[in-house]
Amino acid sequence: MSRNYQKRTANEYNFIRGIFQWITCSLVYGTYYKIAFGLKIEGRENVPKKGFFIAASNHMSAIDPFLIIHALQRNVAYMAKVELFKTGIARLFLNLLGAFAVDRAKLSPSTIKTVIALKKTNWCLGIFPQGTRETDNNMDNINKGFAVFAKTLKCDIIPVAVTGFAKGERKVFKSKMKVKIGKPIPYNDNIEEMIERWSHTIVALTEGEDI
Repeated sequence: MSRNYQKRTANEYNFIRGIFQWITCSLVYGTYYKIAFGLKIEGRENVPKKGFFIAASNHMSAIDPFLIIHALQRNVAYMAKVELFKTGIARLFLNLLGAFAVDRAKLSPSTIKTVIALKKTNWCLGIFPQGTRETDNNMDNINKGFAVFAKTLKCDIIPVAVTGFAKGERKVFKSKMKVKIGKPIPYNDNIEEMIERWSHTIVALTEGEDI
């Protein structure tokens, strides 16, 4: 991997990548999962039409980013583990989608610079605070990085909950997949408070509560 995919400039989040992401996530994934798996979107009114925010979601499967982007109807640059950029096809696909690499063991200056550059564009940042996939609402392993970014960049957090995405739950024409978008969590100087509010919101949304 000759290129450093942890670092991106604002110019890379351009019209071409935006269109490619829309075609991939909404036209292809969104349409297919709506027809085959009954995908429903709730809370879309909570998504700002303009401005930068962090979309923070629970994580159940590899398709989460595609359908969350479709649900938000905004261009979103996702952090993806650096290991995914080591194979040619995956690297090309993720690159075109605007994703950027992150070392989960150590956050590099390049990653931080990319997030700062991202705020200068009309894209938003996508993060899975749990890091790895969780199917049982386990909130014990939350990485506080998303709240740190919210505080540093002075931006809101949009909580997003996915349900019915686990591989064993996906059955053609029988599933009830949902993406539920909660109300924005305003940034403040208390990182722990933002994390607690996000955790509470995700649990409530996945359990079917209105919040």
